[in-house]
Amino acid sequence: MKQISRFSHFGELSDKDYFRIALSVDCVIFGFEDGELKVLVINCNIKEYRGKLSLLGDLVRPDEDLDSASYRILRERTGLGDVYLEQVQTFGAVDRHPAGRVITTTYFSLVNVRDVQLTLAENDLHWHPVNDIHDMAFDHLTILHACHERLREKVDDHPVVFNLLPKKFSLRELQCVYEAILNTRLDRRNFRKKFFMMDWLVDLDELEQDVPHRPGKLYRFNAAKFTRKPKALAR
Repeated sequence: MKQISRFSHFGELSDKDYFRIALSVDCVIFGFEDGELKVLVINCNIKEYRGKLSLLGDLVRPDEDLDSASYRILRERTGLGDVYLEQVQTFGAVDRHPAGRVITTTYFSLVNVRDVQLTLAENDLHWHPVNDIHDMAFDHLTILHACHERLREKVDDHPVVFNLLPKKFSLRELQCVYEAILNTRLDRRNFRKKFFMMDWLVDLDELEQDVPHRPGKLYRFNAAKFTRKPKALAR
């Protein structure tokens, strides 16, 4: 192997120095519950950040690629495998991890909270409202904001939001999801008009049951309109 060498104010660097870098994957798993956009988090147990919230992540194993690592984390923590997953950004600040140089690639996922069976008992794994998070371990708050912004960019022309909803939903529920993601109130009439024009919905000719308000009509996502399934891995 050809010797790698660079000169810096720290002195000569050998090839071993360049290979002392760990790779990790951090997953921002979004869910929707009680009218709020939420993210799956744990309490960090590393002493430098003990008690702070942390995203779900892990080091990439020597025998797996980045996509495989992200799906492994989702499967281990939520029990789900066939979910929407998108690679967002790589974060590589030199001092982002107290244990050493760790470069992380971030993915975001959208899941229906009702479908998730949380499998990690320790570290208080739980859903936390995104708007209530103002501090996190490592650079995870920056990562969370980056993924939230990517989600906001996609919702106008990509049907990712349907991964947050049950198979049958009302227009009230759909609008509530959009308002939670965009953190703004939307005009009811314009919102419904837009969706009917886009032909993203299929009328099921059913009404909501056991709701405290006037029952609304139920719809499902018109998957046939799209050549790619919304749960496919996107780049």
